[in-house]
Amino acid sequence: MIVQQGTEAVVRVAVAALWSSPDAVRPVDAPALGSPADVGAWVAGLAAARQVGDAVLSQLLLGERVLVTEVRPDGWAHVVAVDQPSARLDARGYPGWLPVAQLTSAATDADAMARVVVDVAVTALHTTAGGPVAVPGVVLGTRLAGAGDPVDGWQPVHAPGQPGPLWLPAAHVVATPTAPPTAEQVLAVATRLLDVDYLWGGLSAYGIDCSGLVHLVWRRLGVLVPRDASDQATAARRLELGAERVGDLYSFARPGQRIHHIGIVTAARPRREERRMLHACYRHRRVLEERLSVERNATLLGAHRLEADPVRLNDGTRSARVAGPART
Repeated sequence: MIVQQGTEAVVRVAVAALWSSPDAVRPVDAPALGSPADVGAWVAGLAAARQVGDAVLSQLLLGERVLVTEVRPDGWAHVVAVDQPSARLDARGYPGWLPVAQLTSAATDADAMARVVVDVAVTALHTTAGGPVAVPGVVLGTRLAGAGDPVDGWQPVHAPGQPGPLWLPAAHVVATPTAPPTAEQVLAVATRLLDVDYLWGGLSAYGIDCSGLVHLVWRRLGVLVPRDASDQATAARRLELGAERVGDLYSFARPGQRIHHIGIVTAARPRREERRMLHACYRHRRVLEERLSVERNATLLGAHRLEADPVRLNDGTRSARVAGPART
């Protein structure tokens, strides 16, 4: 299907990188540009220094909606990722570039169907139950439209750009949540991402950054939260330090600067020396759970609690309450 400027489209690959500019792409990024994209090979081929930078702004998952704002003759499209709120950058969503080949026109026939969400780190969609792989590398938090009841342990789903239903193990998906998540659920999902590589702009089980971890955990649990750390803190209710509980957030900023880091609280009502969090850590280049260091405590801005707004979005996902203007 033709992707046109001014229309909605959806991502047709398992994970698509959202680039700051087509000119920011390097030869090493080639595996991430195809359809299908081999994100696992791409991340494995990146040197540690290249896992941090400003070339990749975020990532989009299979079926994620975008507003196409420009289509270039060289095969690139500028889009706004409407399921990744970013009040600081664009009121409509997160802006960036990706190859047109990784998009397809938005379908409307599956919009009203029951939705399921991927509940394992990585899975694949198959042409038939147990048959050849059609879409590899589908990751945790991917939302798909169901195509009927499970058959012999396999769930049929509709996938963008595919002519008919595809199949994945029924144990790899759950119904899209409709109730606000509990602290236990937040921590259970976040724990599945332990030891995932740190990747600036990452939003998948192949590589993830600190705010990507928060966004993806709540997305899996049916709550839409902003993409960046400063917007996430703004969208949450501020807590007095000491009142935080498991599943809340810690945010970090240096004096006079914007929030630069965020993590998920893993200790209930801790004293200063007992504060712990699960986070995607640049220093350790992976997701880990640890006690806050002296330096982390020195830059700890505050604790926050995300709360789901009862207003539902069109696919049943709930949005986090926005408490005020975005910080900069």
